[in-house]
This record gives sequence, C-alpha cells and structure tokens, in this order.
Amino acid sequence: MRKRILPGAVIVLTLLSAGDWLALAQNKSSAGTPARAPRPPARPKLVAVLVVDQMRADYVDKFRGQWSAGLRRLVEEGAWFRNAAYPYAATETCVGHATISTGALPAAHGIIGNAWWDREQQAMVTCTADANAQDLGYAGLSVKGGDSAARLRLPTFADELRFQNGGGAARVVSISLKARAAIMLAGHRADVVTWFDGSNGAWVTSSVYGRSPFVEEYAKAHPAREDYGKTWSLALPASAYFYEQAATGAIAPPGWGLSFPHALRGKAEGAEPDSAYYDEWAASPFADTALTRLAEKAVDSLHLGQGSGTDFLDISYSSPDLVGHAFGPRSHEIQDILVRLDGDLGELFARLDQKVGRGNYVVALSSDHGVVPIPEDMQKTGADAGWLRIPELRARIEKAFEAFHYPKPSVASVTGGEIYFAPGVYERLQQEPAAMRAVLDAIRSVPGIADVYRAEELEDRPATQSPLRNAEAAGYYEGRSGDLLFVPKPYWPYDFYAPGQRTYGTTHGTPYAYDQRVPILLMGWGIQPGEYFSAATLADIAPTLGSLCGITLAPRDGRVLSEALKGSRSSGPKSMPSAPAAQR
Repeated sequence: MRKRILPGAVIVLTLLSAGDWLALAQNKSSAGTPARAPRPPARPKLVAVLVVDQMRADYVDKFRGQWSAGLRRLVEEGAWFRNAAYPYAATETCVGHATISTGALPAAHGIIGNAWWDREQQAMVTCTADANAQDLGYAGLSVKGGDSAARLRLPTFADELRFQNGGGAARVVSISLKARAAIMLAGHRADVVTWFDGSNGAWVTSSVYGRSPFVEEYAKAHPAREDYGKTWSLALPASAYFYEQAATGAIAPPGWGLSFPHALRGKAEGAEPDSAYYDEWAASPFADTALTRLAEKAVDSLHLGQGSGTDFLDISYSSPDLVGHAFGPRSHEIQDILVRLDGDLGELFARLDQKVGRGNYVVALSSDHGVVPIPEDMQKTGADAGWLRIPELRARIEKAFEAFHYPKPSVASVTGGEIYFAPGVYERLQQEPAAMRAVLDAIRSVPGIADVYRAEELEDRPATQSPLRNAEAAGYYEGRSGDLLFVPKPYWPYDFYAPGQRTYGTTHGTPYAYDQRVPILLMGWGIQPGEYFSAATLADIAPTLGSLCGITLAPRDGRVLSEALKGSRSSGPKSMPSAPAAQR
C-alpha cells in the first residue's frame, strides 16, 4: 500500500546510536554475511527532468491502471504531488518550461508566452528568438533562424548546476521536438541542446550551444524519415479505451482521420516524406520513442551520471501536446500515446539503472500545462462553452475607438490574453476615461469574455480576492505584457482564425484547473515515496532539486518540497495557496 502524506503529517524516525550500529555490524560480520554494499553517493549522480507536454493532472488517476512500465514506476516508487498547479494565467509551453527550470513565475523570469508583441520592433517575437544566434542543422540538413535563452531573465537550475560545480564538472543535455522546450529547460549554457524542425525533418541546435558528435551520429543513423509508411494503431484492446472514438469538434492533422489507425504518409502517399509527414510523425508515439533513444544515446556517449559530479538530462515529450490539440483530452489518442510513453520511460529507466545505478539518480516528471476540453464536446453536456473569437474581439475594440477619433488601426496585436495598442494609444486612453470605459465595455461584450484588466492593475503583483486577477498578476512582466489583459470564461478557448479556418480542436492558456493542474512526480535519490496532498506549484521543482544537489538558488517563487525528501526535519509543507475552489 502506498503511503499517503497529508499536510501537517509528522513522520517519527527511530535512530540508532553509534554503539548500536557497531554492535549490529559486528553481529552481521560474525554471521558471515557478505561485504557491505557500496555506499550511496553523497549527491545524485544524475538529475533527469521529464516534461510531458499537455499532461493534465487527472490523466494519472484515469489511466495509471493501464501503465506497466516507466509511468507506473514513477507513481508506485515515487513521491506523487496530487495538488500541484500553475498559479498564473498564461499556461503555455515556453512559460511552463521556464517556470520548471528557474523556480520562478513569469513575473520574475520574464517569459510571458510562446510569443509576444515587441514594442521596440513593432513585431511579434517568439520566446527563444535571438538575432545574434544561428540555428544549425544536423546530418547536412539546412535550417533557418536563430534561437537561444537570451529572453529568459533568470538562470535555470541547470545553469546553476554548471556554474556552482565549476562548469565542466556537470554536463547538461536537453532534448525535445520544440526549441522553446529544450532551450528553456537547459538555460543559457549547456553541452547539448537539440530540437526538431518539422519542415524538413532536421534535428537542430544553435550556435550558442554548438553541434554534438553523438547527435550527428544519431541523426544520420535514425532520421525521422525512417518511420515513413508506418501506422499508429491501438496498443490495447479496443474495449480498454474510454470515451468515444472521435470527439465532437476534434480536428485531425492533415492526412489523418478522426479514428484509428493513423498512417504516416503525409500528403503525397507513396512519394518521399514531406512536411505533412513530419507533422504526422511529431504527433505520433514514434517521435516520443525517438526522443527516448536520443536520450539513451546521450547517456551512453557522454557517460552521464558516471563522472565525479552531478549531470543533468532533460527530455520534453512534445507529441502528447500535438495529439491533445487535435483530438482533445477525451480521446483514444491521448490514452494510447501515454500507454506507449509508459513503455518508452520504462526503457529509459532501465538504461539509467544499468549505467548510473538504481537509486543513484533522481527523476522529476511534470508538465508545462493542461488543456481545455473541446468546446463542442462540452456543449453536449449542457455546459456554457464556445470559442472566443479573437478577430471579433479586435474588430469591436477598433469600433469603440471610432467615436473618439483614434488612429486606425489602434490595436497593434492580440496574442493569447494580451492586447497591445499602437504607439501612444494606451497613454492617451489613460488620460481619457470615457474612451477607456468604451474600450473595456467593448471587450466585455464579446461572447466568452470573463473579465479584462488594465496593466497598471497588475503591476507589483497586488494581492486581491479575485483568483483571476491574481493569476494575471503572477504572469505580468512590465515592458513585455500587454496594455490590457483579458480572461476567457471557462470552456471558452481562444480562436485566432477566420471562421472555418481553425486548425486545432482545442488549446490551453487560461487560469482554470484543466489548464493549471498538472502532476509532479519525484523518484530516486533522496526521495521519500508516497502520495502528497500539500499544495505545490511547478516553481517548486528547481528549489527541490537544488536542495538535493547542494545547489544554492537565489530566492524565487518556489519552495523546497521538503516533505518528500528523505531525512528532512520538516514538520510539514509551508503554507502555499492551492488553486481556488472557483477554478477547480
């Protein structure tokens, strides 16, 4: 039976004196017992951070009975924090990975979204875009652009691990399909940072990090094109799957239908792999397997966890996110890809047991965000659900400006829940209360809007009685965040496209439980297994790993999850607010 630890629980340990230990050792020696086992390391030999993109907290409860390998081992042998959540509104990939890696919230680390409007450039910028960097393709494939962690305002746990261990003593490897995931987990300096380019199937890095010989070998030996023509079929008997085969409102990737099986052949069946094939591949379990094998190659080639210091390996599994966007959380595809990921993680842990030693490494698994149930699916239950049409929102704002003779267009950009105005417009609005009221009323009139806040209401993260306002404030970063920030109603995700043009079945990025609540699972060196019901945020992961590794992090938003650490004298978790009841 798994141990269940409630907030405030106290664990009493029986301690043996030095004399007791000596007598015990002498008795064992006289009994002819074998020589003692090797002493465990003073610190973990390897830290492995695993992020399953778009893995909601409820997936563990729903699907764990069908897991038999890696995910099952994490649940049964690890510390499972069941009440973990992001406390901010911008539940997006880049933000979540930055929060996990730094132990801070967006108001401190500066990553407010996957992309935002840059007021100086008067253009959208991605969270990893860097004009001073050049992306580099492996296996002779060319790529465009430049990426780095230059926009991240804090060092990551991996940065601190390298710095506080003299640089070369700690090796840092970060891999994902997404640049924003791999880069944000690694930080500003790393030995290996690799991601995937879906336009031509290239594995990619940046001039900031440099190419790695073992990735070059892997890219040549196992290109993504080798899965061309394969079919993703159900891993379990059809009767084992929950829900309906095809959710109402789901939008499959081009070339796929809404039900199994899914063939990986792209748009031009029978020809060479094209970009449509690589999109299919990235949304399939074959991509998860490729990431796992690349990680195993890193362990073997760089001898991770086998040196004098503590090494760092992270893998962000992006495919569940692509699957969830298309088919939604109530789909056979989500259930199946997690069953297959369970097997991949089982193989990874077996490799680490062999190379590093069982008990000599620590694993932290979590997610960057959850996902909204498909609105059309929710409508069948009678819920107030729909799509918040961003083009309509923008049009109503512009209409409100007309009566006050503002320049056209007055809106520079609407991205996520952020509204940016053209230069000088917001400053004028602040001086004209009637115009401000008209704009705010226009925003609130759009179907699906819950509330809207002015930037000055969120500065300095004021504590309020409004859960939505607190969530917006936790993600506000002056100079980057919008002039106005709005929140959708529950089950009303953003639709940025013209009618009939949307390419996804659902999305995320809101301050509600289905987006905020994700699992935290810790396993291995220094971890006390059990189920923990104390409130936790994803900013707690980095300080907890720092405590295990003897790394000092600057004061940030997260806390050490001391209740799950062996030998901790903590009498229980510190006070930390969980997701408000209104958001659950």
